[in-house]
Amino acid sequence: MAILLPPDPTGERRTLPAGTRHLTIIGANGAGKTRFTSYLADSLGDNALRLSALKAIYATGEPNDVQATTDRLYIEAARSPSFLTNAAATPFDRLMAMLLNEEISALVEYKMAQTEVMAGRREAVFIPATKLDLVIARWQELFPGNQVLRDGGRLMFAREGQDDRYAQKRLSDGEKALLYYFGAVLYAPKDGVVFVDAPETFLHPSLQQRAWEMIETLRPDCRFIYTTHDLGFTATRNRDILLWVKGYDTASEGWDYTILPRGAGISDEIYMAIIGSRKPLLFIEGDAAHSIDAKLYPLVFRDFTVKSLGSCDKVIESTRAFNDQRSLHNLESRGIVDRDRRDDGEVAYLRGKNIFVPDVAEIENILMLEQVVRSVATYNGRDENRVFKSVKKSIISMFSHDLRAQAMLHTRHRIKRLMERRVDGKFSNINDFENHLAGLAKELNPRGLYEKLCREFSNYVNHEDYASILKVYNQKSMLPNSNVSTLCGLNGSKEAYVAAIITILRHDSEPSRRMRRAIIRCFGLPSDEIPTV
Repeated sequence: MAILLPPDPTGERRTLPAGTRHLTIIGANGAGKTRFTSYLADSLGDNALRLSALKAIYATGEPNDVQATTDRLYIEAARSPSFLTNAAATPFDRLMAMLLNEEISALVEYKMAQTEVMAGRREAVFIPATKLDLVIARWQELFPGNQVLRDGGRLMFAREGQDDRYAQKRLSDGEKALLYYFGAVLYAPKDGVVFVDAPETFLHPSLQQRAWEMIETLRPDCRFIYTTHDLGFTATRNRDILLWVKGYDTASEGWDYTILPRGAGISDEIYMAIIGSRKPLLFIEGDAAHSIDAKLYPLVFRDFTVKSLGSCDKVIESTRAFNDQRSLHNLESRGIVDRDRRDDGEVAYLRGKNIFVPDVAEIENILMLEQVVRSVATYNGRDENRVFKSVKKSIISMFSHDLRAQAMLHTRHRIKRLMERRVDGKFSNINDFENHLAGLAKELNPRGLYEKLCREFSNYVNHEDYASILKVYNQKSMLPNSNVSTLCGLNGSKEAYVAAIITILRHDSEPSRRMRRAIIRCFGLPSDEIPTV
């Protein structure tokens, strides 16, 4: 089947080179590559299947009857006799339901066939391999330490050597994304075209190339078209033909694009067109595939392109190094690091170096900001005053219980920083250095600092100073132990509460605007630096 590409500004429509099995569409943000891909998929009708892990995992609500999607296949399957239910909330959940539906149907057919075999009406039959068998086998190749268990018509997961079993909602986004891709491609039309939007999303760079090779081998009859502006992903696709979308002409409704030969790679012109036109960079802590940071910050700081780097030190160093080379790439960069136990002086220093530091201890505390809690409660139809009052009471109680332990952690951090600065001083000889160290313990006065912090923290408790407690309280269990998820009308898990925040921020509503403003102000940004909300 020849694939006719969308029109260029003259109205001409070119044909994709014969024998093209892999095509990667690249372009800068705003160049029109997503619209280009949608036009192409629409023109192929039922011969196409569109995949997006981002939409599959986070798009909630009723199945969307859009052509060439797994949701549409779910709707069609539900019209015939099946074991499908209405409980599936996302396209990912609905796809997993379809896989289980086929599994159960195959077992029922096998049992019926066995009855005929035992009656002597037919020869022996064997349990057929199902789509779910293929999905599990491929998925466990990528995650060999994980186990997939069939349990009463549902899938459960476990880690090797551990007794804990858990449902699919507790999987990481990367694990869900690969389950989705492995399963979804099996529903692609025969000899069809699979369109994948942002194939790098949720996948660790070390997994991307191997994962997509495995996915493609499940459907050797299909062609794969990827749409991305991630040049790291593009660099792994040496066998692909690249199609560079340079721009869209609204008057003629045509695209300016160039087809590059297989193996051509990324030229300096393309690199600068894509990188040079992108938003300022925002380096953050955490893992791009799993961390809360990577899910939250792109939706809050929408004027930035967000890049996860892992550690705090990498964020600080990369921000400095990137800004030092600004004359080469003309891009501004900022960073975000957790406050942790930094004092106001350390925070001011980092902010002066283009590092955003929040007025709360860590990322989990941002999710507990008063206006964030109130926004989630309101969005879910709960009384925000009642919810926040209960959450506030729980946090203050938890902090009061942990007060001395928290004061000790802050004392250790500050003494460590003071010692580093003092030991790094200049000394003309060893005697001066020894004399300096001899009086250092008395000068640092750790007990005095500890007792001072205990008094400050007690004052926060006595005055019910919720904001100040969030500023100093490092406690990962704060969110689940505060019962905020249940109070907001969710299922009680931390994951459900985080997912609710992400869902709210993805839509333009009063709760999302309220939440975004609160988070941005938490970073102490001047009004002229606050991104549009």
